Amino acid sequence: MNLHALSQDISAVIEKHQLADLQSLKNFLKIPSISTDPHYRNAIDDAACFLKNYFEELGLDSEILPTKGHPVVYARLGKDPQKPTVLCYGHYDVQPADPLSLWVSGPFDPQIRDGYLYARGASDDKGQVFCHIHAVKTLLTLSKELPVNLLFLIEGEEEIGSPHLKDFLKEHREKFSAQFLLVSDTPMYAPKMPSLCYGLRGLLYVELHAKSTKIDLHSGQQGGIVQNPILGLAYILSQLKNKEHDVQIPGFYQNVRTLSSEEKRMIDEIPFDEKDYALLLGAKKFVGEKDYSVNMRRWFRPTLDCNGIVGGYTGPGSKTIIPAMASAKISMRLVSYQDPMVIFNSLQEYVSRICPEGLEVSVDLHTASEPLLISKDSKGIKAAEKALKMVFGVNPVFQGEGGSIPILNAFKSTLGLDPILMGFNLPDDAIHAPNERFGIQQYRDGIHSTALFFHYIGLDL
Repeated sequence: MNLHALSQDISAVIEKHQLADLQSLKNFLKIPSISTDPHYRNAIDDAACFLKNYFEELGLDSEILPTKGHPVVYARLGKDPQKPTVLCYGHYDVQPADPLSLWVSGPFDPQIRDGYLYARGASDDKGQVFCHIHAVKTLLTLSKELPVNLLFLIEGEEEIGSPHLKDFLKEHREKFSAQFLLVSDTPMYAPKMPSLCYGLRGLLYVELHAKSTKIDLHSGQQGGIVQNPILGLAYILSQLKNKEHDVQIPGFYQNVRTLSSEEKRMIDEIPFDEKDYALLLGAKKFVGEKDYSVNMRRWFRPTLDCNGIVGGYTGPGSKTIIPAMASAKISMRLVSYQDPMVIFNSLQEYVSRICPEGLEVSVDLHTASEPLLISKDSKGIKAAEKALKMVFGVNPVFQGEGGSIPILNAFKSTLGLDPILMGFNLPDDAIHAPNERFGIQQYRDGIHSTALFFHYIGLDL
């Protein structure tokens, strides 16, 4: 097979169908499928139905499968035992759109401006899911048969940690049996510079609750005799990291994986301008472990951050109280081979030891997911490398990803599948933020790369 000629044919079909395919994506983006808010449950169901119907329009068998939470959309094309099977995973749920006042156009009113499609979910992950779906549509336009069997699992709970998908996978293990797992939910390194992600950080998310009295007290009448929970909590937070930004939880760094010299060289060779990146983020200065580069810190080193703190009176004017309680949310991004539960237990012991007198502090666990490390030498990764090089004209870079996709460990443990993380959005596409976007060219390149990936998988590489 002449893959260069096939690549040209794929590009021509993408061009021909671009307006219609973008309109289909816009219709999908109009559905406010926010998984964190129960008020949007009907929209969740609408998004699942939209996907099922769209799969069926393209000729795939599809059904909506219930979980203990939001449903999974399943689709299948081909059952040829002589062909490899690729499972495509993605999610149709999205983050809340707040603050609405910062959106230039409505978060669920998709608009194209300056070569970008703006809407909540455009990059994360509806647009990237449609890269997979429209790759199938493109290949079916060129031929009645694909070089692989295809399975789709599109879930509705990724943005809340996929709490029910692990049990779902165990229950439906045979239905999702495959040799390869394709996931497009990570960014490219830079424009015209595709990447394959081979490491995801894990996540430990906790909430600290500090309490001193039964009710709020008058800061004049009781000031000076009871512990202020905001100040006490602030002290605890200040002891979680030192001035050099080292995490102070005992044993926190004990099992951190040491990168090989080859990995370090590979990361150092990736083009990176620290000043430009700081300007992109609006950061005055980068901080962190001085012995590691910015890319090393954001991909392969563990972190601890305070994500929010609440306590006392924050309204207009003054209210002179000593609040009864305060709370703070803390996230820790973990790397191979850190164990989130070991660190959680150590955190509990540490907080109890440093807790100021007169204060009761509890630590609630919200999320604990392990990091993921992927081999760069598998057949699936090699196929993705070839597909990306064909489309972009350059070899993709191998990079880590500071974020987490907790359910991918369940795919590995339940189905024995390592993911092929081939994402197409850009780092400044504002996922989880106002004015989320997806470049039209990124969308086209994503369809093109995915279609070629299916062909390379079908070859004996």
